[in-house]
Amino acid sequence: MNQYIPLHVHSHYSLLDGLSKPAQIADRCLEIGVKSCAITDHGTISGCVQFYETMKKKNIKPILGCEIYVCSQDSQIKKPENAKLSHFLLLAKNKAGWDSLIQLVSYSNVESRYYHKPRVSLDDLQQFIDGNTIGFCGHLGSTLANIIQKNKDNSVIKEGCEFVARMQSVFGKDNFFLEAQLMDRENNPEQQEMTDMVRSIAEQSNCKMLCTPDAHYCRQEDSIDQRILLCNNLKTTLIDINKKCLNNEKVPMGAFFTSDNYHILSQEEIQDLHSPEEIETTNLIDSMCEEYDILSAPILPPYDCPNNADPAEYLRELCRQGWKKKIANDIPKEQHQAYVDRIKRELDVLQGAGLSSYFLTVVDIVDYVRNKNWLPGPGRGSAAGCLVSYLIGITSIDPIKYNLIFERFYNSGRNTKDRVSMPDIDVDVPINKREDVISYIKNKYGNDKVSQMITYNTMKGRGALKEVLRVYGNINFEEMNRITKNIPDEAKIADELQEMKEITGESSIIRWALENNVDRLKEWCYIDESGQLAGPLSKRFEQAMRLEGTKSNQSKHAAGVVISSSPLRDICPMVLDTKNKQQIAGMEMQDLEALGMIKFDILGIAMLDKIMSISEHLFKGDTDDS
Repeated sequence: MNQYIPLHVHSHYSLLDGLSKPAQIADRCLEIGVKSCAITDHGTISGCVQFYETMKKKNIKPILGCEIYVCSQDSQIKKPENAKLSHFLLLAKNKAGWDSLIQLVSYSNVESRYYHKPRVSLDDLQQFIDGNTIGFCGHLGSTLANIIQKNKDNSVIKEGCEFVARMQSVFGKDNFFLEAQLMDRENNPEQQEMTDMVRSIAEQSNCKMLCTPDAHYCRQEDSIDQRILLCNNLKTTLIDINKKCLNNEKVPMGAFFTSDNYHILSQEEIQDLHSPEEIETTNLIDSMCEEYDILSAPILPPYDCPNNADPAEYLRELCRQGWKKKIANDIPKEQHQAYVDRIKRELDVLQGAGLSSYFLTVVDIVDYVRNKNWLPGPGRGSAAGCLVSYLIGITSIDPIKYNLIFERFYNSGRNTKDRVSMPDIDVDVPINKREDVISYIKNKYGNDKVSQMITYNTMKGRGALKEVLRVYGNINFEEMNRITKNIPDEAKIADELQEMKEITGESSIIRWALENNVDRLKEWCYIDESGQLAGPLSKRFEQAMRLEGTKSNQSKHAAGVVISSSPLRDICPMVLDTKNKQQIAGMEMQDLEALGMIKFDILGIAMLDKIMSISEHLFKGDTDDS
């Protein structure tokens, strides 16, 4: 018998619903011996790049998809009666299918997002779907299940077959399937009833059935951790949830609280539940999905040099001008050779990596700020180690004078034939002028090619522990604060955490606190002689450690701006920043860079505003006194 392929799997990008990180999914796939796996997060493909890279490293074929939300009416009707949503699974067969998925997810998040959920209608599918996408549904909560539940009479098979025919016309007859889910049938008899009905519709409509687990975590024992996320989502406690379950009261997402079967099923578990034909269909779908590359080396946007000059030569010319201003007359001649050698080496490295346009773009932004008589920052971090940056005016620090190392800023040894790493230059601007600077960049490179970006907040040490203690509901607020105040902020121990990761392969703020704040925490938890956690709250500490790094919510990145050589919507999903209704890139910084986009950090610094204000007052006073 063929081994099944998991095709309905959620990661922690299904915020406060899915638990698993891509690396954990990969490890589970290796454990159960599957050669391929899909990612199908709720309403988003933001986790697909990380999933793709992780799976490739483990020699597991990644299948990229999404579980979209479908509304019953026109997706842009913003009325309560259109708020109820069903689920529909999509998988990209190839790169063209991936591109279609980007367009559809962008539409659902920008044009049709309301009541906190992205959405499409069945009519919308026709606009975005072609023969490069696979679709399937049939599980409880799916679009077909809703049709079945609304028509519990003799017409239900007819309605179901009409739905299948409609979807086959959209996807193509061979690209649409019906889904059976039975992983929780003992606790939820409705699963068996729904699957029996879907099987009847499949037989009548000559549509193939596949089996899937609705996997929201990797292993059965992970269910307890997912419940923490769900309680966070529902803003409740396990005590309240358990009371409602005992009283047979309806609980949102209640199956997750009464069952631990929503994991990535083993081969034995799936074979006990489903027919060989349903298992075989998962392999058929796997064979239909090609292996394709979604990643790209950085593609720099074109920079218009004066007189159509070559960017590398123009950068050298700017360096020559900077030499005359900053070196020629200010640095003793006996030191010039050191500067000559350094600038030659840096320019050769930057030109070889194709980064000339990048530096020209950064200096253009800095020059814009200066020409507006605004105050840019002097440059900080590793960027101060680059002599090119100093000569062309990006930074104000002479790296040779202060013995700063170029390789700390940019090490070409990290590059491969397929991937060129990008340098990291932060541009500090007055906080009240930041939006003006971003508008300038959009006007210069194209509004559709420049965007701010999403960021995902994660559960960190102190927050994770506090949430675990809150959800169990048996520790009061004062005691909770007394415990968690002994867990430091990540920023304060960043170097120590990096060292821990280099030694052990992973880092944990809570583990660090237990090792270094022993006396402060031993009342509740400590590490015993065998290296295991002990103490009255050891289980809670262990659980909080497992939750560290889990995505919890999304927001707009405070500084990141990406510039693309092509319209962003052709490369990555766009989402809506709910605060100001702006479109922003719907992937995190490192993922956007992996897709070939160029990231710039434009940081708004309040102190620069204060300095500017003081300078203006001083200047005005001088003028008045004259």
